[in-house]
Amino acid sequence: MGTGLGRTRSVGLRGVHGFVVDVEAHVTPGLPGFAISGLGDSAVKQSSDRIKAAAARIDDMPVSQRRVTVNLSPAGERKIGTGFDLAIFVAVAAAMRLVPPTVVRDLVHIGEVGLDGTVRPVPGVLPLVRAAAMTGVRHVVVPVANAGEARLVSGIRVHPVADVTELVRRYDALGKGRGVDEVPVPLVVPPPPEAVRDLSEVVGQADAKLALEIAAAGGHHLLLAGPPGAGKTMLAERLPGLLPALDEAESMEVTAIHSVLGALGAGEDVRLISRPPFVAPHHGASQAAVIGGGSGHIRPGAITQAHRGVLFLDETPEFDKGVLQSLRTPLERGSVSIARAQETVTFPSRFQLVLAANPCPCGNGWGKGLDCTCTPLMRRSYFGKLSGPLLDRVDLQVHVQPPGLSMAGAPAGESTTSVAARVAGAREAQGERWCEVLERRRGVNADVPGSVLRGRPWRLPTSATTTLDRALESGSLSLRGYDRTLRCAWTIADVMGLQRPGREEVDLALSLRHRAGVAA
Repeated sequence: MGTGLGRTRSVGLRGVHGFVVDVEAHVTPGLPGFAISGLGDSAVKQSSDRIKAAAARIDDMPVSQRRVTVNLSPAGERKIGTGFDLAIFVAVAAAMRLVPPTVVRDLVHIGEVGLDGTVRPVPGVLPLVRAAAMTGVRHVVVPVANAGEARLVSGIRVHPVADVTELVRRYDALGKGRGVDEVPVPLVVPPPPEAVRDLSEVVGQADAKLALEIAAAGGHHLLLAGPPGAGKTMLAERLPGLLPALDEAESMEVTAIHSVLGALGAGEDVRLISRPPFVAPHHGASQAAVIGGGSGHIRPGAITQAHRGVLFLDETPEFDKGVLQSLRTPLERGSVSIARAQETVTFPSRFQLVLAANPCPCGNGWGKGLDCTCTPLMRRSYFGKLSGPLLDRVDLQVHVQPPGLSMAGAPAGESTTSVAARVAGAREAQGERWCEVLERRRGVNADVPGSVLRGRPWRLPTSATTTLDRALESGSLSLRGYDRTLRCAWTIADVMGLQRPGREEVDLALSLRHRAGVAA
């Protein structure tokens, strides 16, 4: 058993992106101790206890009787979690010459080490392996349970490992020129995908269905206001089925977020998420749960989980006002930055927002409101949480009426498949029109700057925007609302197969912005 210096590599996590970390271990005789430097959190510092217990199960590895110093570089980057355990163990083993230092020096090791030497899964393996691949790493060692998601990254070879004793034997064999067998990864059959909820199941609601189609086609935010049981939640749940499938880059991005949250399955059969996610946090959720944050390690919130998909806030006025106000910046930027004393983390959050609200706290304030027990002050307080700046960012605001008895026997409406086909056609038209403006092929009307729509060659004639111009001049519509109405008008034209919107499409877009009766 020798002493000296051992090196290997691992990957740290910053938000939903990784960065490669060089792991060095120096082992010498002397007063026993185990020190870890490099700005690690408590989980990283506690890895010394786990590694000493695991090393005690291996002959000729008396770590607890040696002085061990571990450095994680770059030392200025904060390291979090237990994913560095395996790399630290291998670096120590290389320093003690139990494994060939030259074999492990350029390999990346990710995983938690248990007291019994088992290598346990960690969250975020997909973005960690992606970061390693982007720096030229070609081999990565991960826990068996994380092998499936690690293999989603192309251009890198994944080596699953079950325990450290087996890993030491494999490296020893490689150092002596002998071949080794890979550890088999158990095949875990994934649950069947959830069936897409069909739009034909929603009875009536012509205005709301039209707004839903426009929202899907143009990437617009939507508010549904109406009494309990009118179908607001049913409509919102059917929006993801109308959206196009994610492309490869978007799928990798969304799957990486779910990997960080530990929401991917274990085993070999892990697949990229190809459908837009649908996230519906409870109205009692905290700001950290919705926006992101938390004490210590900064975690992504619901708005990041809904990236490239739909964020549905049912019973919106019941949410904390601070939570709703915090949505304003992510809605504009498509990302959210969370600052702490030691670090600032930016998470992606480009989602479609769907709000649902009752007409009043008791829910009976619709129609003539004869059964409503709410005072005018209660109503104002209820909708006071939906501030003007927030509503100004919601393009479509419609009222959902409860279906009457006459609608119960009505024939089924259009299916999700037929509406999704129109949405796909509208999005194709937008992608071709705005590819140079937005510098991407999958851009939608909601992403187009207002200055572009108000300038040549896209400015609409005054005859088409008369009503809209009047609303802006009277102060009933802000300039942001003006631009958002123009975007909706372009989407309506795309759905109808028109080259550009006319007065009818602009007026319809403006009316769909105020039909909920709660606009500021």
